[in-house]
Amino acid sequence: MTTSSNFLSNLALAIILFPLLGCLIAGFFGKKIGQRGAHWVTTLMVGASFFLSIYLVKLVVFDNLTFNGAIYTWGSSGNFVFDVGFLIDRLSALMMLTVTFVSFLVHIYSIGYMKGDPGYQRFFSYISLFTFAMLMLVSANNFMQLYFGWEGVGLVSYLLIGFWYKKNSANEGGLKAFLINRVGDLGFILGIGAILAFFGSVDYATVFSQAPALAASNAMVNIYPHIHWSAITVICLLLFIGAMGKSAQMPLHVWLPESMEGPTPISALIHAATMVTAGVYMVARMSPLFELSPVSLSVILIIGGTSALFTGILALVQNDIKRVVAYSTLSQLGYMMAALGASAFSAGIFHLFTHACFKALLFLAAGSVIIGMHHEQDMRKMGNLRKYMPITYVTFLIGALALCAIPPFAGFYSKDTIIDAVHLSTVFGGTYAYYCVLIGTFVTALYTFRAFFMTFHTEERMDQHTRETIKESSAVVWIPLLVLAVPSIILGWVLEGPMLENLFGNAIYTASQYDTLSTIASDFHGSWAMMLHAVFTLPFWLAIAGVFCAWFAYVCRPQLPAVLAQRFSTLYTVLVHKYGFDEFNNWFFVKGGIRFANWLFRVGDIKILDDLMVNGSGRVVAWLSAAARKLQTGYLYHYVLAMVLGVLVFGVWYS
Repeated sequence: MTTSSNFLSNLALAIILFPLLGCLIAGFFGKKIGQRGAHWVTTLMVGASFFLSIYLVKLVVFDNLTFNGAIYTWGSSGNFVFDVGFLIDRLSALMMLTVTFVSFLVHIYSIGYMKGDPGYQRFFSYISLFTFAMLMLVSANNFMQLYFGWEGVGLVSYLLIGFWYKKNSANEGGLKAFLINRVGDLGFILGIGAILAFFGSVDYATVFSQAPALAASNAMVNIYPHIHWSAITVICLLLFIGAMGKSAQMPLHVWLPESMEGPTPISALIHAATMVTAGVYMVARMSPLFELSPVSLSVILIIGGTSALFTGILALVQNDIKRVVAYSTLSQLGYMMAALGASAFSAGIFHLFTHACFKALLFLAAGSVIIGMHHEQDMRKMGNLRKYMPITYVTFLIGALALCAIPPFAGFYSKDTIIDAVHLSTVFGGTYAYYCVLIGTFVTALYTFRAFFMTFHTEERMDQHTRETIKESSAVVWIPLLVLAVPSIILGWVLEGPMLENLFGNAIYTASQYDTLSTIASDFHGSWAMMLHAVFTLPFWLAIAGVFCAWFAYVCRPQLPAVLAQRFSTLYTVLVHKYGFDEFNNWFFVKGGIRFANWLFRVGDIKILDDLMVNGSGRVVAWLSAAARKLQTGYLYHYVLAMVLGVLVFGVWYS
């Protein structure tokens, strides 16, 4: 190991361990150091990781240093060796910077938002642990460590969504997230098991180097008698099932809106930089595998496009400001997945970066509104808040414009690149996905500015006490908003060119037959030219149409939404019930599970175990005893007869 590589690995280790150290101090010594001590130690530790991540990006991106190696051997079994190691390249370094940046700002914001909460120290311990788990995930150089971080973020999300555990809705939300992620994680662990079986290793480099040979050998897996699938396709689909759970793709999306039951800073952290981005990152990291399976790419593309459009539509009928932003996350994750399915892996990760900034901004701005409204989240009880909360108003507007892909805001560059890449894709399902992501631009603008106008414009609908006491949030809340507003404006402008010029280097692999980004790059003439050209593109005018419709329906004609809901009552009911996914899950899995358990109890426990085996054994013994008792009469001639008959039987037998 060279000196530079050794330094890089130590730097990455420090970035990862600082949040863990803060978590342990706040968790085990929270009562001794108090609330101030808890937020100071965790915030400083995550802040140190953030500034070290900046230096790490400098070394990796600008000085072209990389590291891929084991730190120590965790265990071995036969010929299999499981290491803890790091893969520090452009993809992982930029992901570490994104995670620590958002987490650092969320820590600062939480000082104001969680003030006075009885679980204050526990909260800061959890969010530092969340950051540590995500950093372990993105820095891993093998599937075992990836799975450790994968399950780590899942566990901490359960703890944080159910943070206010005295609320039944919080407990149910945390449990729902945990159980649905178990479904995805079952596929994920089976995929890792298949990798170990076919490649004999869980190390990324080993697997990626052997994958083309496995695909060329046409190795098959017997899924069902007489049904054989390509081994590489089975592996990729199983891994993607895990990504569907973590990144909340339909139909495993239903847990994400329930994560709103946790404190708002957690919503920002989950939705912007940690758990839900894990699936997107994993698929991009596994690009050398997915590029060998056209079937997997088609599945990802179709599911991503479907999620981008149809989960966004659900935001149109939500009245909780946090749930509107939550359904927006589902839709934007669909855009990222569609990009990955179109083999535009760099564009998907690019949107992950921009989305992390403007989605954290929107969530934290929504949290600022909730603080000002004394923890009221219903937009129907808000209105005209721009008069009382000008900083929150401006920052929410910046986040909304970035989300709607209005130039020159960050989301414009990343989302338009995805739409173009999907349009150019030759993967099966590309046409369907293109129309989904295209129509999604109108839907996104409509629900985003519906929330914006209902909250900050229109007439005041809050109660008199709230109207008299509402004010701008404290500096510890709005300073992170201003910081996040900056990358929400300029990040797309800065990264569009480098992204098209292979920002991620060898960290992401794209097969030549699927390389749509090279076509886009050939037509790219700079960020300024791309912004000016937006007025000639359909996505731009669909977004403008969405903003206009929101303004017309909620500012000019506020009675119109109610009229439309009544006119299209069937469609409105379907949307309110979220396409019936929760009802189906409750009927089929919850109640179906209860019915199945009751059937097992009646048939298995009562009839088979109790009646047949336990009581049946007793009845058989009693019957045999009664029959044997009849042979013991006490009369000598009965016994003589029995002996004579016995002798006759033996005589006949031997003769």
